[in-house]
Amino acid sequence: MRTTINIDDEILSRASELTGIKEKTALVRMGLEYLIARESAKRLARLGGTEKDLRPIPRRRSAV
Repeated sequence: MRTTINIDDEILSRASELTGIKEKTALVRMGLEYLIARESAKRLARLGGTEKDLRPIPRRRSAV
């Protein structure tokens, strides 16, 4: 999908320097993928420990 976006030249240049990616499309794609991963991790972390009625899972333990 083609999209026209306005990005600050300084931000784009700095991101290119830090990542080594020169192609603008690849740079924007990488940034969006990182944003998705970060926000997904935050969402997952917020879910942690909220299932109060969960039964403990029996685990096998070695007899050491």
